[in-house]
Amino acid sequence: MNTQTVQNKNKFSLGKFALDIRNSSSSFNILLILIAMCIVMSFASENFLTSSNLFSVARAFSYIAIVAIGECIVIITSGVDLSVGSVFGLCGVIATLAMTSWGMGIIPGIIIGTIAGILFGLINGLLITKTKLPPFIATLGTLSVARGLCFVLTKGYPIINLPKDFLYLGQGYIGPIPVPVVVMLLIAVLFSIFLNRTVTGRRIFALGGNEEATRICGVNIDRLKIIVYSISGALAGFAGIVTASRLGLGQPTSGVGYELDAVAAVIIGGASMSGGLGTMSGTVFGAAIMGVLRNALVLLNVSAYWQQVVIGLVIIVAVAADQLRKGKK
Repeated sequence: MNTQTVQNKNKFSLGKFALDIRNSSSSFNILLILIAMCIVMSFASENFLTSSNLFSVARAFSYIAIVAIGECIVIITSGVDLSVGSVFGLCGVIATLAMTSWGMGIIPGIIIGTIAGILFGLINGLLITKTKLPPFIATLGTLSVARGLCFVLTKGYPIINLPKDFLYLGQGYIGPIPVPVVVMLLIAVLFSIFLNRTVTGRRIFALGGNEEATRICGVNIDRLKIIVYSISGALAGFAGIVTASRLGLGQPTSGVGYELDAVAAVIIGGASMSGGLGTMSGTVFGAAIMGVLRNALVLLNVSAYWQQVVIGLVIIVAVAADQLRKGKK
């Protein structure tokens, strides 16, 4: 058997391996849970099924869903990115500063803010691949750095007087649908195609399934991880910019705790913390479940303190279910 034949066989095996892993995860059950929650809430509160409330819920969870899409890609590789909440806030601050204090227009401001997210993702990837830091430790460190920079740049004050045209990104509508919801769906479709229809996407699934086997197949593991964390940083940053547009200001505390919501949305959506499993549709449905749950607690007049308790329990149950699923396999 010649060298070319061996390489082709390895490539075929790697692609088939990624395909088998990918097909083992389905978002259909997650969708059924979401539908069931909506049906229950339609009886529990007459205000739930109103168009204004549903679009409000969709807009609210769209920001988390965008962050969670990047987090999902990281988790598929059996990593984790805890810096997304802080990067979310920092990129919103940088973009709004660029528009108000640095003499830049709206588009350059959005680009600069997104590039900042990419740079933080790149730093995470380099720390993990070059210094061999565990993803948990590397991204926990950059979480603190990014949040600190938020306050260094703003001195703790929100950034106001944003351009009116910029507000359309977070506050506008396309027909009856809020712009952030449309953006979320476009991003989900784009990265679903990326994961399922490209060589790099298949390699990401293979990396999470068996890193050593993927390395033996000739894949540059370090470069793949750097790409994955850069994507996560970019999406977290862009979501922060959209949120700044929605709020009409750059808030240094924006995104606090969003890393937990993002991880919870990914796990609820059917991904596995051990890697190799995850879908974009499942992630969006997972974020939707979190959004519907929060809205339900508000409509049912549950105390804000108890809301945190319920969300925490949901995260515990989701991760425990993932561990049980992994144990059965």
